[in-house]
Amino acid sequence: MTYDQRNIFAKILRNEAPCRKVYEDQYTLAFHDLHPSAPVHVLVIPKGEFISFSHFISTANHDFMVGFFISVQKVIEILKIENSGYRMISNCGADGMQAVPHFHIHILGKKRLGVLVAGDNFHT
Repeated sequence: MTYDQRNIFAKILRNEAPCRKVYEDQYTLAFHDLHPSAPVHVLVIPKGEFISFSHFISTANHDFMVGFFISVQKVIEILKIENSGYRMISNCGADGMQAVPHFHIHILGKKRLGVLVAGDNFHT
């Protein structure tokens, strides 16, 4: 699978599409989701052509991977949701319902989020 340069996250990284930025550094851009599923819903994307988590892990260098995940933690701190709790999730591929073919992490918080998948009765 080749990276689609026309995806919306690629356009945001090239400043061809707007976003409501939360954080940016050499590895990462974090911004508010246009269609939030929680009071806090931020997307964190790596600055590079990475299709999915698997693609990111298999192609990014070690320092970039570490830098990206440290940036994810910085975003959580900026959002002030570390103590109250949050959900961090990445959808991958068709079965995982990945909507944009650029690796990204959703950070959701500021409310009780409910079950992750239907049939999860552990936290009810």
